[in-house]
Amino acid sequence: MIMWWVGSQPQEALDLCKAWGFTVKNLNGFVWNKLTVKGLPFFGMGFYTRAGSESALIAIKGKAGSLVDDHGVRAVRSAIVGKHSKKPGEFRDDIVKMCGDVPRLEMFARDATEGWDLFGNEVDSSINISNK
Repeated sequence: MIMWWVGSQPQEALDLCKAWGFTVKNLNGFVWNKLTVKGLPFFGMGFYTRAGSESALIAIKGKAGSLVDDHGVRAVRSAIVGKHSKKPGEFRDDIVKMCGDVPRLEMFARDATEGWDLFGNEVDSSINISNK
């Protein structure tokens, strides 16, 4: 599992992974260095420091085994900030490169991406999430 988490709530991210049966292996598996449309460092919100990045953790169930197909994927990437909460598509490409052609689900998606199942209130879900 690769999950973006809010920097002010690391414990909640860890608790969620544990509740879902995952073991966190890397809190900063992916780090998005945010840029403005002019390519300058993004000046975000923050209580202790002004946030200019976001992180995605990597967590697994069981043994890692053959989880990583390509060990050449870099953790840090700089990309321009878009619509609120929308992550750059390059990270999806990095995930596919890293893990290979495996089933993929984007939860709370904003846009449809080829090769990914998705659900969210801003897209037509590709999976049935009803309780019926």
